[in-house]
Amino acid sequence: MQIHLSPRHLKLTAAIHSFVAEKVSHLESLNNHIIAAHVVLVHDENKDPKKAFCAKVHLAVPGPDIHAEDHDADLYAAIDKVIGKLSRQLRKRKTKLKDKKKHDLQRAVENKKLRG
Repeated sequence: MQIHLSPRHLKLTAAIHSFVAEKVSHLESLNNHIIAAHVVLVHDENKDPKKAFCAKVHLAVPGPDIHAEDHDADLYAAIDKVIGKLSRQLRKRKTKLKDKKKHDLQRAVENKKLRG
């Protein structure tokens, strides 16, 4: 998986880079079909201090892409929150696909019984 980081109005340090890479790579355990992740980190001094940092993540996956955004006073907290949102979305997507496959299989078995 490719991880692309775009800092806006803040300096990208090695600590921030490694923290984001670790958190985003953890998402691969939920879905190993993630093609790429685009992470945008924004610091807006004009906003409310409680929402000064913004983390936006866009995951490229087969089918519709997944994205999330969150704000916080601390950059690391904003990253944690957005990763939490993405993990919930990935789990929901996985469950939905699993249930659909199970439902389709049950329907095929029922149709086979009716025909034969």
